[in-house]
Amino acid sequence: MKKIILSLFIAAFSVSANAQIETPAPSPFQKIEQKIGLTDVTLEYSRPSMKGRKVFGGIQDYGKVWRTGANENTKLTFSTDFMVDGRPVKKGTYALYTIPGEKTWDVILYSDASNWGNPRSWDDTKVAAKVTVTPMQMPMNVETFTISFDNLTNSSAVLGIVWENVYVPFKLEVPTDKMVSSSISKIMNGPTANDMYGAAVYYLQADKDIKQAQSWIDKAVEMTDDAPKFWYLRQQSLIHAKAGNTKGAIAAAKKSLEYATKANNAGYIKMNKASLKEWGAM
Repeated sequence: MKKIILSLFIAAFSVSANAQIETPAPSPFQKIEQKIGLTDVTLEYSRPSMKGRKVFGGIQDYGKVWRTGANENTKLTFSTDFMVDGRPVKKGTYALYTIPGEKTWDVILYSDASNWGNPRSWDDTKVAAKVTVTPMQMPMNVETFTISFDNLTNSSAVLGIVWENVYVPFKLEVPTDKMVSSSISKIMNGPTANDMYGAAVYYLQADKDIKQAQSWIDKAVEMTDDAPKFWYLRQQSLIHAKAGNTKGAIAAAKKSLEYATKANNAGYIKMNKASLKEWGAM
């Protein structure tokens, strides 16, 4: 009996010794996946908090390289080549470092992203991009270190580095126009109505050659004449309006309204009525 009790005690002690208590991380990990145009960008970083401390000029000295977060490297991964301050950078994964200053910050993309914090030995040949930016003072403190993708467009985004009462904007640019234009050039040898529509809408939104957009959207509508699409006609009305052809815009909007009404699509009904009113047709 004593042997059985002893065995049970040893087994219980072994389980207890091997068990691990899970507690929250002081600097929680965050992963963000963001599409910029046609480029996939992934951000991975850990987020320390102020906890009553002075950050810049306090726990983080001015003029010193900072890991820009906590724990292992803050990482940015790009699926395509991109640009920083007009300088081309190859696709891949980069560590994000900064050098905070009272008046300006240096933001650095470093090609070796395998470090825990700063590299033991800094190698300037691994600096893929470096840009000096002016931080913005905020009217309040942000307790937890934050990086966000702000001011998104088809071809750029601002990486916003935020902590304490400082916002540091860092602009990234991607080759969306080059990629789309190349795709359009390839497809236009034998385009479908959807190809024509997509190319026209892109040209409208990117503020490119509106006459070319007009030609493409007209062809797309013509190719779907047997089964009219109210969203095609909606874009046709907007493109014609931008090209200065109000009469054509009104005609396309009326058709779009007709087919949107048949489809009971309230959103397109509302948009078309608003445009027709704006163009003096209602």
